[in-house]
Amino acid sequence: MYDALLGGSHNFAVDRMAAEMGTKLVPDLPRLALSNRAFLRRAVRFMLDAGIRQFLDIGSGIPTAGNVHEIVHEIDPQARVLYVDIDPVAVVHSRTILQGRERAGAIEADLRKSDELIAAVRETGLIDFDEPVGLLLIAVLHLVQDEDDPAGKVAALREVVAPGSLIAISHLTSAMRPEDAGKLGEHSVNETKVGIRFRSEDAIVAMFRGWGMVAPGVVELPAWRPESERDQHEKPGRSLGLAGVARKD
Repeated sequence: MYDALLGGSHNFAVDRMAAEMGTKLVPDLPRLALSNRAFLRRAVRFMLDAGIRQFLDIGSGIPTAGNVHEIVHEIDPQARVLYVDIDPVAVVHSRTILQGRERAGAIEADLRKSDELIAAVRETGLIDFDEPVGLLLIAVLHLVQDEDDPAGKVAALREVVAPGSLIAISHLTSAMRPEDAGKLGEHSVNETKVGIRFRSEDAIVAMFRGWGMVAPGVVELPAWRPESERDQHEKPGRSLGLAGVARKD
């Protein structure tokens, strides 16, 4: 659905249908997808500038236009990228896209099962947890239900990565537009059967507990270190997403 909203080619009819229905409920929904994608690009570049040379993208789906390994390898072809997703179809498609790339891979694992995910990552040999890692949790934690403790899953990842590691989180929020968030949340349950949690700002900030926040903190998607006016896909005070980057000191 995310890829369909971005106008990508790695999606299916059911995804396009869900994206179309969501856009009918909230017409500027594609702008949210663009805004989130632009944040990912800026966060990855920030991490590269900070010296990060291995990236773990959890909840990656099918890598779409402007994906992580393209951004990373444009700057450093020797850097390593590992995509992780719960959907076996997404993983198969990801591996097809990544054929011939020794420094990028994709595995199937469940963020809700942190120990198993971490073990699976170690087995690939692509990610060395003794060195700083760029953790990417982009538009995935709102798919983790409260009873599965999303903040606890972030904490489990923090425990395993080396000091100097960076984490980027983007998350759907009800803070600015509760009525639209309610519509999309209901649509996600009734039509896609995937419960999406539009969380409050405080709940999203809590996911960074134990990390050292990077300025400007947790902010609306377009407000995190915009590089130009082209990053302003959503109007101030109108974003359906919050995002931030933090460091393990």
